[in-house]
Amino acid sequence: MSAIIGLMMSINSKFTTLRQELLSHHPSAFLLAAQFILLIFYAVFDGREGHRLLISAFGLVVLLLVLWVVTSSARVQWMAWIIAVPAILFSLLAAIIDHPVLIIIASILEALLYFYTTGTLIAYMLEDTTVTTDELFAVGATFTLLAWGFAHAYYVSLMWDPGSIINTSAPGRAPTFLELLFLSFTNLSATGLGDIMPVSAPSRVMAMLEQFCGVGYVAMVVSRLIGLMSTMHKRQRE
Repeated sequence: MSAIIGLMMSINSKFTTLRQELLSHHPSAFLLAAQFILLIFYAVFDGREGHRLLISAFGLVVLLLVLWVVTSSARVQWMAWIIAVPAILFSLLAAIIDHPVLIIIASILEALLYFYTTGTLIAYMLEDTTVTTDELFAVGATFTLLAWGFAHAYYVSLMWDPGSIINTSAPGRAPTFLELLFLSFTNLSATGLGDIMPVSAPSRVMAMLEQFCGVGYVAMVVSRLIGLMSTMHKRQRE
């Protein structure tokens, strides 16, 4: 019995240590995990009755994690708060009231917050010549932040001009946010466009900018980290 209690105490101690380690040093890991969970929420609940409030609620959790990440890595703290606080407030109001003007304002602010956090994470990954565990998580988190930022930008374009982005597999129906997120990920990863097509000039310019950002991110940030990791492994072997 005492052995079982000792084992449980040991497991609990290790779990507590791991949790503190993650909370102290790996905020990007939490953000990346939360965004993947949000994708699962979209896959399970999209199109179901009452799904909007559930997804919006978890989306607010993601925004809070974004705020945590950006205040952990940004040099200019006040800029992060100026963008994040209105973004969270308007996102909450848009989830409750569901008014087009509130949705547009919330999407603009969320896009700005995601892009600002992307910039701070890229600066964080490029500021030294070592590669930490949190920086590896930040690679994935930054990519998803870019995808979400452009998805919100597409959503603003669609709300402003309903015919700016079309769903070729369902003519006459406006694309959902999940479909715009799908467009964003396919653009950013340079896998090509699917059935969600930008047709207006502003939306096509955004698509081109996103493709440029995706290629540039892999070429400049990811390849640099891979090179640094290779150099670190060589030094360890020597």
